[in-house]
Amino acid sequence: MSQSLLCLGECMVELSPTAGGDYTRGFAGDTFNTAWYARRLLPADWTVAYGTCIGTDAISEEMAAFIAGEGIDTATLRRLPDRTVGLYMISLRNGERSFSYWRGQSAARCLADDPDWLAATLHGRSIIHFSAITLAILSPDQRRTFCAALSLARANGSLIAFDTNLRPRLWENADAMRAGVMLGASVADIVLPSFDEETGLWGDTSTAQTVERYAKAGATRVVVKDGGGPVTLWSAANGSRQHAPSPVKHIVDTTAAGDSFAGGFLAHLAMGHDEDTAAKAAIALAAGVIQARGALVPGLFA
Repeated sequence: MSQSLLCLGECMVELSPTAGGDYTRGFAGDTFNTAWYARRLLPADWTVAYGTCIGTDAISEEMAAFIAGEGIDTATLRRLPDRTVGLYMISLRNGERSFSYWRGQSAARCLADDPDWLAATLHGRSIIHFSAITLAILSPDQRRTFCAALSLARANGSLIAFDTNLRPRLWENADAMRAGVMLGASVADIVLPSFDEETGLWGDTSTAQTVERYAKAGATRVVVKDGGGPVTLWSAANGSRQHAPSPVKHIVDTTAAGDSFAGGFLAHLAMGHDEDTAAKAAIALAAGVIQARGALVPGLFA
């Protein structure tokens, strides 16, 4: 098993608002953001790879060059000549973000339509990370194919992490979203939900309910984020406890708060830290991210 973190999903063109009202172009996406933050935290003897499909057009090649330039392995990119990459635009109001998407021809929707490529991409990875957005962009049959491949990787020794990042508009309906989330959770060792989303989807009134659901699905660790509230960390080995973040006085942009948290948590576990240390480091990283604009904040690592 190589020292390798693989994140799977969709990287998109990002249009992010500037303080002056213009937009800057970048590349981002929930699981790519996780890879980007993990790469900055992990030592050089760890490989961080991003698994997705892109086109062969100019913007796809620019994305591939950007990913490689950030130190992330691009050998796991699959190119499809009849597709391109998706685009999203962030709108901000009082630090909270909303998104507009253009992803009809996104190559990432084909992530699970080549089982041989998928199996080769997953093979031998120490840690594999995906999200509910990764599943939402796939068809129901592809979701099952994708999760079956992850289940096999888990059986072969990979640690599987799943962020229940919800984008209701990507799913066919609420029932499909619930089924997809539980399918993803069923193949994961680590589940990373956000309590506000769990309340909306399942009606949870406590983080204990959230923990119980994913523990029953087979997770050995559940880490429930709750905005500025305490993070609830549960593990089969050590039970449940909470870690409270320090208050953040000036929230600029909450984009990638959960993605950076996942990157921080997984990177610190990979480096051999215990789960409580990993959770505290992830909280601190996310706090820094929400005090700057955009999904990727290089200034935190200057």
